[in-house]
Amino acid sequence: TAGPPPPRPAGELTSVDDATTWLFARRRSGRERDRATARALLDALALPDPPAVVHVVGTNGKGSVSHALAAMANAAGRRTGRFTSPHVEEVFERISIAGAPLRPDELVAFVARVRPDAEAGRLPQAGFFEWTLALALDRWAAADVTLAVVEAGVGARRDATSALGNVVASVVTNVALDHLETLGGTLEAIADDKAAAIRPGVPVVSAARGAPLEVLRRAAFRAGSPFLALVDGDDRFALPTGFDPGAVPPTHVENLRVACATARLLGLDEGAIEAGCRAPRPPARFEIFDLGDRRVILDGAHDPAAAEALARALPRPFVLVFGALERKQGEATYAPLARAAAWRVLTCADGGEAAPPWPADARHDDPRAALERGLERAGPGGTVAVAGSLYLAGRLRGPLRHLRDDARRTGVATLG
Repeated sequence: TAGPPPPRPAGELTSVDDATTWLFARRRSGRERDRATARALLDALALPDPPAVVHVVGTNGKGSVSHALAAMANAAGRRTGRFTSPHVEEVFERISIAGAPLRPDELVAFVARVRPDAEAGRLPQAGFFEWTLALALDRWAAADVTLAVVEAGVGARRDATSALGNVVASVVTNVALDHLETLGGTLEAIADDKAAAIRPGVPVVSAARGAPLEVLRRAAFRAGSPFLALVDGDDRFALPTGFDPGAVPPTHVENLRVACATARLLGLDEGAIEAGCRAPRPPARFEIFDLGDRRVILDGAHDPAAAEALARALPRPFVLVFGALERKQGEATYAPLARAAAWRVLTCADGGEAAPPWPADARHDDPRAALERGLERAGPGGTVAVAGSLYLAGRLRGPLRHLRDDARRTGVATLG
């Protein structure tokens, strides 16, 4: 019989799985988040900053604003790149060029090129997020992208995306309590961290309110940066006259208004702005799955502010399927949705965790079993809301597509 295959040379790749496994294995190894590491990696790889960058930070709505703004710019004829995180199902969602997601072969080629130098210690030690940012810049340079819409990961002061130059607009969607262990335990502290995205003289767009808004205003004043606040009633936040806000969920309207104001700052025409408003939302943002006689609304709400907004927007009655990461404010996020729900099922968002012990009507560690129970309880004509984490959304979005396709084909949705 043949013996085992010879070991592959270092850096050799044979599949997309090899490349994604290598990318996901990149760790910060206890190192604090630091924009300098990202800058060092980009410089070592000789990757130029895009000619124009819109930097999008904030607690909620960053992904939705980034998707809408990139769609507006593409409709206006700007060759646009988009960088968002986290992904819901596949890493390719994080990077796009002219509206098209990163291709698997592009990821493989990039990893094959950089892996030998990275493993030999000839490149700065960087984590997954920094490597994906480098991948985005590599692909954008090859595709002659002229405008990049870049969503921050966590905060701004130490986030890798803050290493980029050529910023033409800074967007701070809003400020709420999230990532407390990293950004600080108060709204003011979190706003101060996000205010680090403000560049001298570069206009700022924000839907922040209250004390965080004042923190941002002061930072913009010190930087000499024009400041556009949604609460001030600036006309640039208006939705296009031909667009019906009732066509999108209530949770999305404010995100579109922020994208519209930013697009007008960039000089995009009204037709392109309207086209961007009509573009598909990113996955798991009030995403509706019609399953024949039942409906599921999939949303990545993972902090108390987002959960409050989602609870207000959901139709009544609804059954809640909820799972949150242990490191998040899970119980505080669960509370407003649990109060609004007619029935509650708790599950785990991550495969290594159990369903939390909070009061509920049912509990299943397996998200698929939790979804089945929720659909059973909702009954014909009922609605199930799945929320608490984009990780949970990623685990259930595939099964939900399967159910939807079954319903369209046979009229019966069966979770196989």
